[in-house]
Amino acid sequence: MNMKQSIYLIFIFFFLSSCNTSSSDKSTSKNDVVDAKGYYFEGDKKYKIYNGGIFRINEVEDFKNLFPQSTIDGVSNRIGAQIYQGLLKLNQRTLKVENCLAKSVVEENNGTLLTFTLNDNVFFHDDPCFENGIGRKFSAYDVKTCFDMLCEFRSDNLLFELFDGRVKGAREYFESTQNNAKLSEGVSGVKVLDSLTLSIELMKPCSFFKKVLTHNGCWIFPIEAYEKYGANMRALCVGTGPFVIDKIMEGTQVRLVKNEKYWEKDDNDNKLPYIDVVKITFTKDKKTELANFRKGNLDMIWQLPVDEMKSVLVSLEEAKNGGNPEFQYQQKPGLSVQYYSFLNSSEVFNDLNVRKAFNYAIDRKTLVKYTLQGDGMPAVHGLIPNFKEYNNDEIIGYNFDVNKAKKHLASAGFPNGKGFPSISLQINEGGSTNVILAEAIQNMLKENLGINVEIEPLPFPTLIERFANGKSDFWRTSWIADYPDPENFLKLFYGKTVPEKPNEKSFPNASRFQNDEFDRYFEKALSSVDVEEQLKSYQKCDNILIEQAAFMPIYYSEYIRLLNLKVRAFPQNGMEYRDLSRVFISK
Repeated sequence: MNMKQSIYLIFIFFFLSSCNTSSSDKSTSKNDVVDAKGYYFEGDKKYKIYNGGIFRINEVEDFKNLFPQSTIDGVSNRIGAQIYQGLLKLNQRTLKVENCLAKSVVEENNGTLLTFTLNDNVFFHDDPCFENGIGRKFSAYDVKTCFDMLCEFRSDNLLFELFDGRVKGAREYFESTQNNAKLSEGVSGVKVLDSLTLSIELMKPCSFFKKVLTHNGCWIFPIEAYEKYGANMRALCVGTGPFVIDKIMEGTQVRLVKNEKYWEKDDNDNKLPYIDVVKITFTKDKKTELANFRKGNLDMIWQLPVDEMKSVLVSLEEAKNGGNPEFQYQQKPGLSVQYYSFLNSSEVFNDLNVRKAFNYAIDRKTLVKYTLQGDGMPAVHGLIPNFKEYNNDEIIGYNFDVNKAKKHLASAGFPNGKGFPSISLQINEGGSTNVILAEAIQNMLKENLGINVEIEPLPFPTLIERFANGKSDFWRTSWIADYPDPENFLKLFYGKTVPEKPNEKSFPNASRFQNDEFDRYFEKALSSVDVEEQLKSYQKCDNILIEQAAFMPIYYSEYIRLLNLKVRAFPQNGMEYRDLSRVFISK
Protein backbone atom coordinates (compact mmCIF):
# COMPACT_ATOMS: atom_id res chain seq x y z
CA MET A 1 0.00 0.00 0.00
CA ASN A 2 5.26 3.71 0.29
CA MET A 3 7.20 1.79 -1.98
CA LYS A 4 3.75 1.18 -3.43
CA GLN A 5 4.74 3.30 -6.37
CA SER A 6 3.98 3.21 -10.06
CA ILE A 7 7.03 2.52 -12.15
CA TYR A 8 5.38 3.10 -15.50
CA LEU A 9 4.26 6.71 -15.63
CA ILE A 10 2.79 8.88 -18.37
CA PHE A 11 3.59 12.55 -17.94
CA ILE A 12 0.54 14.26 -19.38
CA PHE A 13 -1.76 16.97 -18.17
CA PHE A 14 -5.36 16.52 -19.06
CA PHE A 15 -8.91 17.16 -18.03
CA LEU A 16 -11.41 14.33 -17.82
CA SER A 17 -15.13 14.63 -17.40
CA SER A 18 -17.55 11.73 -17.28
CA CYS A 19 -20.56 11.71 -19.56
CA ASN A 20 -23.22 11.42 -16.90
CA THR A 21 -22.26 13.94 -14.22
CA SER A 22 -21.66 17.62 -13.83
CA SER A 23 -18.04 18.68 -13.42
CA SER A 24 -18.68 21.95 -11.61
CA ASP A 25 -18.97 22.76 -7.95
CA LYS A 26 -21.69 25.36 -8.54
CA SER A 27 -24.64 23.20 -7.49
CA THR A 28 -25.62 24.18 -3.98
CA SER A 29 -27.46 20.89 -3.59
CA LYS A 30 -24.10 19.13 -3.50
CA ASN A 31 -23.15 21.17 -0.44
CA ASP A 32 -26.42 20.64 1.40
CA VAL A 33 -27.09 17.72 3.70
CA VAL A 34 -30.52 16.23 4.35
CA ASP A 35 -31.84 13.80 6.90
CA ALA A 36 -31.38 10.09 6.26
CA LYS A 37 -32.90 7.22 8.19
CA GLY A 38 -31.36 6.09 11.46
CA TYR A 39 -28.36 6.84 13.63
CA TYR A 40 -24.66 6.04 13.68
CA PHE A 41 -23.38 4.71 17.02
CA GLU A 42 -19.84 5.23 18.28
CA GLY A 43 -19.24 4.04 21.82
CA ASP A 44 -21.98 5.48 24.00
CA LYS A 45 -22.76 8.28 21.53
CA LYS A 46 -25.18 8.31 18.64
CA TYR A 47 -25.26 10.65 15.67
CA LYS A 48 -28.06 11.37 13.22
CA ILE A 49 -27.19 10.17 9.72
CA TYR A 50 -27.34 12.64 6.83
CA ASN A 51 -27.12 12.37 3.06
CA GLY A 52 -25.27 14.81 0.83
CA GLY A 53 -22.40 17.23 1.15
CA ILE A 54 -18.81 17.43 -0.06
CA PHE A 55 -15.86 15.76 1.64
CA ARG A 56 -12.61 17.63 0.94
CA ILE A 57 -9.19 16.09 1.47
CA ASN A 58 -5.64 16.79 0.27
CA GLU A 59 -2.67 14.67 -0.76
CA VAL A 60 0.86 16.12 -0.79
CA GLU A 61 1.93 13.81 -3.62
CA ASP A 62 0.27 13.27 -6.99
CA PHE A 63 -1.39 9.99 -7.80
CA LYS A 64 0.71 7.82 -10.12
CA ASN A 65 -1.62 5.24 -11.63
CA LEU A 66 -5.23 4.32 -10.82
CA PHE A 67 -5.30 1.13 -12.92
CA PRO A 68 -5.59 -1.60 -10.26
CA GLN A 69 -2.77 -3.79 -11.56
CA SER A 70 -0.43 -0.77 -11.80
CA THR A 71 -1.31 0.83 -8.45
CA ILE A 72 1.64 0.55 -6.11
CA ASP A 73 1.62 3.94 -4.38
CA GLY A 74 -0.48 4.98 -1.41
CA VAL A 75 -2.14 8.03 -2.98
CA SER A 76 -3.40 6.05 -5.97
CA ASN A 77 -4.60 3.30 -3.65
CA ARG A 78 -6.58 5.68 -1.46
CA ILE A 79 -8.31 7.22 -4.48
CA GLY A 80 -8.86 3.94 -6.30
CA ALA A 81 -10.42 2.34 -3.21
CA GLN A 82 -13.44 4.62 -3.66
CA ILE A 83 -13.89 3.58 -7.32
CA TYR A 84 -12.97 -0.10 -7.47
CA GLN A 85 -13.82 -3.14 -5.34
CA GLY A 86 -12.64 -6.71 -4.91
CA LEU A 87 -14.21 -9.97 -3.80
CA LEU A 88 -13.20 -9.12 -0.23
CA LYS A 89 -12.31 -5.94 1.62
CA LEU A 90 -10.91 -4.82 4.96
CA ASN A 91 -13.04 -3.43 7.76
CA GLN A 92 -12.04 0.21 8.09
CA ARG A 93 -12.00 0.08 11.89
CA THR A 94 -10.56 -3.38 12.64
CA LEU A 95 -8.75 -4.28 9.37
CA LYS A 96 -10.42 -7.69 9.49
CA VAL A 97 -11.36 -9.27 6.17
CA GLU A 98 -15.01 -8.88 5.14
CA ASN A 99 -17.11 -9.84 2.14
CA CYS A 100 -17.52 -7.27 -0.62
CA LEU A 101 -18.37 -8.28 -4.19
CA ALA A 102 -18.48 -11.81 -2.82
CA LYS A 103 -21.57 -12.56 -0.74
CA SER A 104 -19.94 -15.60 0.85
CA VAL A 105 -16.81 -17.75 0.68
CA VAL A 106 -16.45 -21.44 1.58
CA GLU A 107 -13.00 -22.91 2.32
CA GLU A 108 -12.31 -26.60 1.73
CA ASN A 109 -9.38 -29.00 1.41
CA ASN A 110 -7.38 -27.52 4.25
CA GLY A 111 -7.96 -24.02 2.93
CA THR A 112 -6.62 -24.69 -0.57
CA LEU A 113 -9.99 -24.44 -2.31
CA LEU A 114 -12.06 -21.28 -1.93
CA THR A 115 -15.50 -21.02 -3.50
CA PHE A 116 -17.05 -17.57 -3.79
CA THR A 117 -20.73 -16.79 -4.27
CA LEU A 118 -21.13 -13.29 -5.68
CA ASN A 119 -23.69 -10.59 -5.03
CA ASP A 120 -26.22 -10.54 -7.87
CA ASN A 121 -27.11 -6.82 -7.74
CA VAL A 122 -23.77 -5.29 -8.73
CA PHE A 123 -23.30 -3.20 -11.88
CA PHE A 124 -20.29 -1.48 -13.35
CA HIS A 125 -20.30 2.30 -13.60
CA ASP A 126 -21.98 3.82 -16.63
CA ASP A 127 -19.28 4.52 -19.19
CA PRO A 128 -18.85 4.92 -22.97
CA CYS A 129 -17.00 1.60 -23.06
CA PHE A 130 -20.39 -0.14 -22.74
CA GLU A 131 -23.22 -0.33 -25.24
CA ASN A 132 -25.28 2.88 -25.00
CA GLY A 133 -22.97 3.97 -22.19
CA ILE A 134 -24.89 1.90 -19.60
CA GLY A 135 -22.88 -0.15 -17.11
CA ARG A 136 -23.58 -3.86 -17.35
CA LYS A 137 -24.02 -6.44 -14.60
CA PHE A 138 -20.93 -7.75 -12.84
CA SER A 139 -20.34 -11.53 -12.95
CA ALA A 140 -17.86 -14.29 -12.13
CA TYR A 141 -16.51 -14.01 -15.67
CA ASP A 142 -15.22 -10.53 -14.81
CA VAL A 143 -13.31 -11.93 -11.84
CA LYS A 144 -11.83 -14.69 -13.98
CA THR A 145 -10.75 -12.16 -16.62
CA CYS A 146 -9.12 -9.82 -14.10
CA PHE A 147 -7.34 -12.62 -12.24
CA ASP A 148 -6.05 -14.06 -15.51
CA MET A 149 -4.77 -10.59 -16.43
CA LEU A 150 -3.08 -10.35 -13.03
CA CYS A 151 -1.01 -13.35 -14.11
CA GLU A 152 -0.03 -12.04 -17.53
CA PHE A 153 3.35 -10.75 -18.64
CA ARG A 154 2.46 -7.12 -19.42
CA SER A 155 4.19 -3.81 -18.78
CA ASP A 156 1.14 -2.48 -16.93
CA ASN A 157 0.86 -5.50 -14.63
CA LEU A 158 3.16 -4.88 -11.67
CA LEU A 159 1.49 -7.22 -9.21
CA PHE A 160 1.81 -10.77 -10.49
CA GLU A 161 3.64 -11.62 -7.27
CA LEU A 162 0.27 -11.60 -5.47
CA PHE A 163 -0.70 -14.90 -7.12
CA ASP A 164 2.71 -16.28 -8.06
CA GLY A 165 3.55 -19.38 -6.02
CA ARG A 166 0.10 -19.35 -4.45
CA VAL A 167 -2.62 -19.90 -7.04
CA LYS A 168 -2.49 -23.10 -9.04
CA GLY A 169 -1.49 -22.47 -12.65
CA ALA A 170 -0.51 -18.81 -12.10
CA ARG A 171 3.16 -19.29 -12.98
CA GLU A 172 2.38 -21.53 -15.95
CA TYR A 173 -0.03 -18.99 -17.40
CA PHE A 174 2.43 -16.13 -16.81
CA GLU A 175 5.17 -17.97 -18.67
CA SER A 176 2.80 -18.82 -21.52
CA THR A 177 2.05 -15.12 -22.02
CA GLN A 178 5.73 -14.33 -21.72
CA ASN A 179 6.47 -16.79 -24.53
CA ASN A 180 3.60 -15.59 -26.73
CA ALA A 181 1.84 -18.94 -26.34
CA LYS A 182 -1.04 -17.92 -24.08
CA LEU A 183 -2.90 -20.86 -22.50
CA SER A 184 -6.53 -20.73 -23.60
CA GLU A 185 -7.93 -21.65 -20.18
CA GLY A 186 -6.05 -18.86 -18.42
CA VAL A 187 -5.03 -19.57 -14.83
CA SER A 188 -6.08 -23.18 -14.24
CA GLY A 189 -6.72 -22.60 -10.53
CA VAL A 190 -9.33 -19.91 -11.17
CA LYS A 191 -12.58 -21.42 -12.44
CA VAL A 192 -16.01 -20.00 -13.22
CA LEU A 193 -18.66 -22.42 -11.94
CA ASP A 194 -21.56 -20.23 -13.06
CA SER A 195 -22.18 -16.51 -13.54
CA LEU A 196 -22.30 -15.91 -9.77
CA THR A 197 -19.92 -18.60 -8.52
CA LEU A 198 -16.15 -18.82 -8.80
CA SER A 199 -13.49 -21.03 -7.23
CA ILE A 200 -9.79 -20.44 -6.58
CA GLU A 201 -7.49 -23.39 -5.97
CA LEU A 202 -4.22 -22.76 -4.14
CA MET A 203 -1.01 -24.74 -4.56
CA LYS A 204 -0.71 -25.14 -0.79
CA PRO A 205 -2.35 -23.69 2.32
CA CYS A 206 -1.87 -19.94 2.68
CA SER A 207 -3.14 -18.49 5.94
CA PHE A 208 -3.27 -14.92 4.63
CA PHE A 209 -4.62 -15.48 1.11
CA LYS A 210 -7.96 -13.86 1.87
CA LYS A 211 -6.00 -10.77 2.93
CA VAL A 212 -4.22 -10.88 -0.43
CA LEU A 213 -7.61 -10.71 -2.14
CA THR A 214 -8.23 -7.33 -0.48
CA HIS A 215 -5.20 -5.91 -2.30
CA ASN A 216 -5.83 -3.35 -5.05
CA GLY A 217 -4.27 -5.74 -7.54
CA CYS A 218 -7.38 -7.90 -7.06
CA TRP A 219 -9.88 -5.10 -7.73
CA ILE A 220 -12.29 -5.90 -10.56
CA PHE A 221 -12.74 -3.88 -13.74
CA PRO A 222 -14.61 -4.65 -16.99
CA ILE A 223 -12.59 -5.91 -19.96
CA GLU A 224 -14.52 -3.45 -22.16
CA ALA A 225 -12.80 -0.57 -20.36
CA TYR A 226 -9.35 -2.09 -20.80
CA GLU A 227 -9.95 -2.79 -24.47
CA LYS A 228 -11.17 0.77 -25.08
CA TYR A 229 -8.76 2.75 -22.92
CA GLY A 230 -5.66 0.56 -22.47
CA ALA A 231 -2.86 2.53 -20.81
CA ASN A 232 -5.25 5.45 -20.31
CA MET A 233 -6.89 3.45 -17.51
CA ARG A 234 -4.22 5.16 -15.49
CA ALA A 235 -6.90 7.84 -15.04
CA LEU A 236 -9.97 6.55 -16.90
CA CYS A 237 -11.57 4.35 -14.28
CA VAL A 238 -14.55 2.00 -14.51
CA GLY A 239 -15.36 -0.04 -11.42
CA THR A 240 -18.22 -1.06 -9.16
CA GLY A 241 -17.44 1.21 -6.21
CA PRO A 242 -19.44 3.91 -4.43
CA PHE A 243 -17.92 6.81 -6.38
CA VAL A 244 -17.13 7.58 -10.00
CA ILE A 245 -14.61 10.01 -11.44
CA ASP A 246 -16.18 13.28 -12.45
CA LYS A 247 -13.09 15.34 -13.16
CA ILE A 248 -9.31 15.04 -13.09
CA MET A 249 -6.99 18.05 -13.29
CA GLU A 250 -3.49 16.55 -13.11
CA GLY A 251 -1.50 17.80 -10.13
CA THR A 252 -4.40 19.96 -8.96
CA GLN A 253 -7.62 18.06 -8.26
CA VAL A 254 -9.51 14.78 -8.54
CA ARG A 255 -13.27 15.06 -8.11
CA LEU A 256 -15.39 11.98 -7.37
CA VAL A 257 -19.17 11.96 -7.33
CA LYS A 258 -21.69 9.55 -5.89
CA ASN A 259 -22.42 6.43 -7.95
CA GLU A 260 -26.19 6.76 -8.17
CA LYS A 261 -26.49 3.07 -9.12
CA TYR A 262 -24.34 1.76 -6.26
CA TRP A 263 -25.43 -1.63 -5.01
CA GLU A 264 -25.01 -1.41 -1.21
CA LYS A 265 -27.41 -0.11 1.45
CA ASP A 266 -26.83 0.45 5.15
CA ASP A 267 -28.68 -1.29 8.00
CA ASN A 268 -31.34 1.44 7.91
CA ASP A 269 -32.06 0.82 4.21
CA ASN A 270 -30.34 4.04 3.17
CA LYS A 271 -28.68 3.92 -0.23
CA LEU A 272 -24.91 4.32 -0.04
CA PRO A 273 -22.77 6.35 -0.22
CA TYR A 274 -24.08 9.19 1.91
CA ILE A 275 -21.70 11.83 0.52
CA ASP A 276 -22.39 13.45 -2.86
CA VAL A 277 -18.87 14.58 -3.73
CA VAL A 278 -15.28 13.74 -2.72
CA LYS A 279 -12.82 16.45 -3.70
CA ILE A 280 -9.11 15.58 -3.54
CA THR A 281 -6.57 18.37 -4.00
CA PHE A 282 -2.79 18.11 -4.36
CA THR A 283 -1.22 20.93 -2.39
CA LYS A 284 2.38 19.85 -1.88
CA ASP A 285 3.26 21.96 1.16
CA LYS A 286 2.12 20.56 4.52
CA LYS A 287 1.96 23.98 6.17
CA THR A 288 -0.35 25.26 3.46
CA GLU A 289 -2.42 22.12 3.82
CA LEU A 290 -2.79 22.70 7.56
CA ALA A 291 -3.67 26.35 6.98
CA ASN A 292 -6.39 25.30 4.54
CA PHE A 293 -7.77 22.88 7.12
CA ARG A 294 -7.88 25.59 9.77
CA LYS A 295 -9.67 27.93 7.35
CA GLY A 296 -12.33 25.28 6.78
CA ASN A 297 -11.26 24.54 3.20
CA LEU A 298 -10.44 20.89 4.02
CA ASP A 299 -12.34 18.35 6.10
CA MET A 300 -9.34 16.22 7.02
CA ILE A 301 -5.58 16.38 7.31
CA TRP A 302 -3.40 13.31 7.68
CA GLN A 303 0.10 13.67 9.13
CA LEU A 304 1.01 17.05 10.50
CA PRO A 305 4.01 19.19 9.53
CA VAL A 306 6.70 18.56 12.15
CA ASP A 307 7.12 22.22 13.06
CA GLU A 308 3.36 22.63 13.66
CA MET A 309 2.97 19.69 16.03
CA LYS A 310 3.21 21.76 19.21
CA SER A 311 0.62 24.34 18.22
CA VAL A 312 -1.88 21.65 17.23
CA LEU A 313 -1.37 19.74 20.46
CA VAL A 314 -1.74 22.95 22.48
CA SER A 315 -5.13 23.54 20.84
CA LEU A 316 -6.09 19.97 21.68
CA GLU A 317 -5.04 20.37 25.33
CA GLU A 318 -7.03 23.60 25.65
CA ALA A 319 -10.11 21.80 24.33
CA LYS A 320 -9.64 19.03 26.90
CA ASN A 321 -9.57 21.66 29.64
CA GLY A 322 -12.94 23.09 28.67
CA GLY A 323 -12.25 25.14 25.56
CA ASN A 324 -14.19 24.73 22.34
CA PRO A 325 -12.59 22.01 20.22
CA GLU A 326 -11.48 23.16 16.77
CA PHE A 327 -11.31 19.67 15.32
CA GLN A 328 -11.54 15.95 15.98
CA TYR A 329 -8.17 14.39 16.83
CA GLN A 330 -7.30 10.79 15.89
CA GLN A 331 -4.04 8.96 16.58
CA LYS A 332 -3.03 5.39 15.81
CA PRO A 333 0.27 3.46 15.50
CA GLY A 334 0.82 2.96 11.81
CA LEU A 335 1.42 -0.31 10.03
CA SER A 336 4.27 1.50 8.36
CA VAL A 337 8.04 1.77 8.56
CA GLN A 338 10.16 4.65 7.28
CA TYR A 339 13.65 3.64 6.20
CA TYR A 340 16.59 4.29 3.92
CA SER A 341 17.44 1.63 1.37
CA PHE A 342 20.86 0.42 0.30
CA LEU A 343 21.45 -1.07 -3.13
CA ASN A 344 22.98 -4.23 -1.69
CA SER A 345 24.59 -5.14 -5.00
CA SER A 346 26.37 -1.78 -5.46
CA GLU A 347 30.11 -1.23 -5.01
CA VAL A 348 29.41 1.05 -2.06
CA PHE A 349 26.95 -1.06 -0.10
CA ASN A 350 27.82 -4.66 -0.98
CA ASP A 351 30.09 -4.62 2.08
CA LEU A 352 28.30 -5.69 5.27
CA ASN A 353 30.62 -3.56 7.41
CA VAL A 354 29.62 -0.40 5.54
CA ARG A 355 25.93 -1.15 6.01
CA LYS A 356 26.43 -1.82 9.72
CA ALA A 357 28.48 1.35 10.13
CA PHE A 358 25.64 3.43 8.71
CA ASN A 359 23.11 1.74 10.99
CA TYR A 360 25.13 2.27 14.17
CA ALA A 361 25.96 5.89 13.28
CA ILE A 362 22.45 7.33 13.54
CA ASP A 363 20.60 8.08 16.76
CA ARG A 364 17.01 7.06 16.06
CA LYS A 365 15.71 8.12 19.46
CA THR A 366 17.07 11.65 19.01
CA LEU A 367 15.69 11.80 15.49
CA VAL A 368 12.19 10.95 16.70
CA LYS A 369 12.24 13.05 19.86
CA TYR A 370 13.71 16.24 18.44
CA THR A 371 13.76 16.18 14.64
CA LEU A 372 10.27 14.68 14.35
CA GLN A 373 8.93 16.30 17.53
CA GLY A 374 7.83 12.89 18.84
CA ASP A 375 5.85 11.99 15.72
CA GLY A 376 6.79 8.32 15.43
CA MET A 377 8.60 5.54 17.26
CA PRO A 378 12.31 4.70 16.83
CA ALA A 379 12.68 1.67 14.56
CA VAL A 380 14.88 -0.39 16.87
CA HIS A 381 12.98 -3.66 16.49
CA GLY A 382 13.53 -4.63 12.89
CA LEU A 383 11.50 -4.07 9.75
CA ILE A 384 7.98 -4.88 10.90
CA PRO A 385 6.06 -2.59 13.28
CA ASN A 386 4.43 -4.11 16.33
CA PHE A 387 0.78 -5.02 15.72
CA LYS A 388 -1.79 -7.59 16.76
CA GLU A 389 -0.54 -10.34 14.45
CA TYR A 390 3.17 -9.71 15.10
CA ASN A 391 5.27 -9.08 18.20
CA ASN A 392 8.58 -7.41 17.34
CA ASP A 393 9.87 -7.09 20.93
CA GLU A 394 12.29 -9.99 20.44
CA ILE A 395 13.89 -8.37 17.38
CA ILE A 396 16.95 -6.45 18.58
CA GLY A 397 17.75 -3.73 16.10
CA TYR A 398 20.48 -1.08 15.99
CA ASN A 399 21.09 1.25 18.88
CA PHE A 400 23.23 4.35 18.52
CA ASP A 401 26.91 3.35 19.01
CA VAL A 402 29.57 5.58 17.45
CA ASN A 403 32.45 3.28 18.45
CA LYS A 404 30.87 0.30 16.70
CA ALA A 405 30.07 2.45 13.69
CA LYS A 406 33.69 3.59 13.35
CA LYS A 407 34.99 0.08 13.92
CA HIS A 408 32.86 -1.37 11.12
CA LEU A 409 33.79 1.43 8.72
CA ALA A 410 37.49 0.86 9.48
CA SER A 411 37.03 -2.88 8.87
CA ALA A 412 35.62 -1.98 5.46
CA GLY A 413 38.85 -0.09 4.70
CA PHE A 414 37.71 3.46 5.46
CA PRO A 415 39.10 4.54 8.86
CA ASN A 416 37.35 7.74 9.97
CA GLY A 417 35.77 7.88 6.54
CA LYS A 418 39.09 8.29 4.75
CA GLY A 419 38.78 7.26 1.12
CA PHE A 420 35.02 6.68 1.33
CA PRO A 421 33.36 7.97 -1.83
CA SER A 422 30.89 10.85 -1.71
CA ILE A 423 27.37 9.49 -2.08
CA SER A 424 23.92 10.87 -2.77
CA LEU A 425 20.90 10.27 -0.60
CA GLN A 426 17.95 10.48 -2.94
CA ILE A 427 14.63 11.53 -1.43
CA ASN A 428 11.27 12.40 -2.94
CA GLU A 429 10.23 16.02 -3.25
CA GLY A 430 7.11 17.38 -1.62
CA GLY A 431 7.63 16.38 1.98
CA SER A 432 9.20 18.84 4.42
CA THR A 433 9.62 16.04 6.97
CA ASN A 434 11.71 14.08 4.47
CA VAL A 435 14.10 17.02 4.04
CA ILE A 436 14.39 17.80 7.75
CA LEU A 437 15.08 14.17 8.57
CA ALA A 438 17.57 13.75 5.72
CA GLU A 439 19.54 16.79 6.88
CA ALA A 440 19.72 15.44 10.44
CA ILE A 441 20.95 12.04 9.21
CA GLN A 442 23.40 13.74 6.84
CA ASN A 443 24.91 15.57 9.84
CA MET A 444 25.11 12.37 11.93
CA LEU A 445 26.92 10.44 9.19
CA LYS A 446 29.37 13.33 8.73
CA GLU A 447 30.00 13.82 12.44
CA ASN A 448 30.20 10.15 13.42
CA LEU A 449 31.77 8.57 10.33
CA GLY A 450 33.40 11.42 8.43
CA ILE A 451 31.26 10.61 5.39
CA ASN A 452 29.96 13.24 2.99
CA VAL A 453 26.39 12.66 1.88
CA GLU A 454 24.68 14.89 -0.67
CA ILE A 455 20.90 15.14 -0.41
CA GLU A 456 19.26 14.91 -3.83
CA PRO A 457 15.52 15.65 -3.89
CA LEU A 458 13.85 14.13 -6.93
CA PRO A 459 10.34 14.06 -8.34
CA PHE A 460 8.63 10.97 -7.01
CA PRO A 461 8.33 9.26 -10.43
CA THR A 462 12.03 9.86 -11.13
CA LEU A 463 13.03 8.42 -7.76
CA ILE A 464 10.92 5.34 -8.40
CA GLU A 465 12.40 4.81 -11.84
CA ARG A 466 15.93 5.09 -10.46
CA PHE A 467 15.72 2.71 -7.54
CA ALA A 468 13.59 0.17 -9.40
CA ASN A 469 16.18 0.02 -12.18
CA GLY A 470 19.18 -0.22 -9.86
CA LYS A 471 20.35 3.34 -10.54
CA SER A 472 20.27 4.51 -6.91
CA ASP A 473 22.72 3.40 -4.22
CA PHE A 474 21.05 5.07 -1.24
CA TRP A 475 17.49 6.39 -1.07
CA ARG A 476 14.61 7.24 1.22
CA THR A 477 11.48 5.09 1.12
CA SER A 478 8.74 3.71 3.31
CA TRP A 479 6.27 0.88 3.35
CA ILE A 480 2.64 1.00 4.41
CA ALA A 481 1.10 -2.44 4.65
CA ASP A 482 -1.17 -3.48 1.79
CA TYR A 483 -2.84 -5.85 4.22
CA PRO A 484 -2.14 -6.59 7.91
CA ASP A 485 0.30 -9.50 7.70
CA PRO A 486 4.10 -9.72 8.29
CA GLU A 487 4.52 -11.31 4.85
CA ASN A 488 3.58 -8.00 3.26
CA PHE A 489 6.70 -6.39 4.75
CA LEU A 490 9.17 -9.24 4.40
CA LYS A 491 8.44 -9.80 0.71
CA LEU A 492 10.38 -6.57 0.10
CA PHE A 493 13.57 -8.56 0.66
CA TYR A 494 12.70 -11.93 -0.89
CA GLY A 495 15.72 -12.73 -3.04
CA LYS A 496 13.97 -14.81 -5.66
CA THR A 497 12.15 -11.76 -7.02
CA VAL A 498 15.46 -10.10 -7.98
CA PRO A 499 16.13 -10.33 -11.74
CA GLU A 500 19.37 -11.82 -12.99
CA LYS A 501 20.33 -8.76 -15.03
CA PRO A 502 21.28 -5.71 -12.94
CA ASN A 503 19.62 -3.27 -15.34
CA GLU A 504 16.21 -4.99 -15.18
CA LYS A 505 13.48 -3.61 -12.94
CA SER A 506 13.38 -5.19 -9.50
CA PHE A 507 10.10 -4.90 -7.61
CA PRO A 508 9.26 -5.22 -4.79
CA ASN A 509 12.86 -6.06 -3.82
CA ALA A 510 14.42 -2.82 -5.09
CA SER A 511 17.35 -3.14 -2.66
CA ARG A 512 18.26 -6.41 -4.46
CA PHE A 513 19.06 -8.06 -1.15
CA GLN A 514 19.66 -11.80 -1.59
CA ASN A 515 20.19 -14.25 1.23
CA ASP A 516 19.47 -17.98 0.98
CA GLU A 517 18.71 -18.37 4.69
CA PHE A 518 16.21 -15.51 4.60
CA ASP A 519 14.49 -17.04 1.57
CA ARG A 520 14.23 -20.46 3.24
CA TYR A 521 12.57 -19.08 6.38
CA PHE A 522 10.31 -16.81 4.32
CA GLU A 523 9.11 -19.76 2.25
CA LYS A 524 8.69 -21.84 5.39
CA ALA A 525 6.46 -19.16 6.90
CA LEU A 526 4.37 -18.94 3.74
CA SER A 527 3.63 -22.67 3.73
CA SER A 528 3.04 -23.00 7.48
CA VAL A 529 -0.48 -23.62 8.77
CA ASP A 530 0.64 -23.38 12.40
CA VAL A 531 0.37 -19.75 13.53
CA GLU A 532 3.09 -20.01 16.19
CA GLU A 533 5.52 -21.71 13.83
CA GLN A 534 4.79 -19.13 11.16
CA LEU A 535 5.45 -16.27 13.59
CA LYS A 536 8.83 -17.76 14.53
CA SER A 537 9.81 -18.01 10.87
CA TYR A 538 8.79 -14.41 10.27
CA GLN A 539 10.81 -13.28 13.29
CA LYS A 540 13.80 -15.24 12.03
CA CYS A 541 13.54 -13.40 8.72
CA ASP A 542 13.38 -10.06 10.52
CA ASN A 543 16.47 -10.97 12.56
CA ILE A 544 18.39 -11.92 9.42
CA LEU A 545 17.63 -8.52 7.88
CA ILE A 546 19.09 -6.86 10.98
CA GLU A 547 22.13 -9.15 11.11
CA GLN A 548 22.82 -8.43 7.46
CA ALA A 549 22.01 -4.71 7.81
CA ALA A 550 19.97 -5.06 4.64
CA PHE A 551 18.47 -1.59 5.11
CA MET A 552 18.52 1.33 7.54
CA PRO A 553 15.30 1.48 9.58
CA ILE A 554 14.55 4.91 10.99
CA TYR A 555 11.12 5.06 12.58
CA TYR A 556 7.71 3.42 12.74
CA SER A 557 4.96 5.83 11.83
CA GLU A 558 2.47 7.23 14.30
CA TYR A 559 -0.56 8.34 12.33
CA ILE A 560 -2.32 11.55 13.32
CA ARG A 561 -5.50 12.79 11.66
CA LEU A 562 -7.47 15.95 12.22
CA LEU A 563 -11.11 15.91 11.13
CA ASN A 564 -13.70 18.64 10.71
CA LEU A 565 -16.17 18.49 13.60
CA LYS A 566 -19.00 17.62 11.19
CA VAL A 567 -17.34 14.49 9.76
CA ARG A 568 -18.77 11.24 11.14
CA ALA A 569 -18.28 7.48 10.74
CA PHE A 570 -14.66 7.75 9.64
CA PRO A 571 -12.67 5.51 12.02
CA GLN A 572 -8.89 5.44 11.77
CA ASN A 573 -6.69 2.38 11.21
CA GLY A 574 -2.98 1.64 11.04
CA MET A 575 -2.92 1.34 7.23
CA GLU A 576 -4.74 4.59 6.52
CA TYR A 577 -7.11 2.41 4.53
CA ARG A 578 -10.10 4.56 3.59
CA ASP A 579 -13.63 3.53 2.73
CA LEU A 580 -15.76 6.64 2.25
CA SER A 581 -18.96 4.76 1.42
CA ARG A 582 -20.31 5.17 4.96
CA VAL A 583 -18.77 8.50 5.95
CA PHE A 584 -21.29 11.33 6.34
CA ILE A 585 -21.32 15.07 7.00
CA SER A 586 -23.56 16.19 9.87
CA LYS A 587 -25.34 19.52 10.22
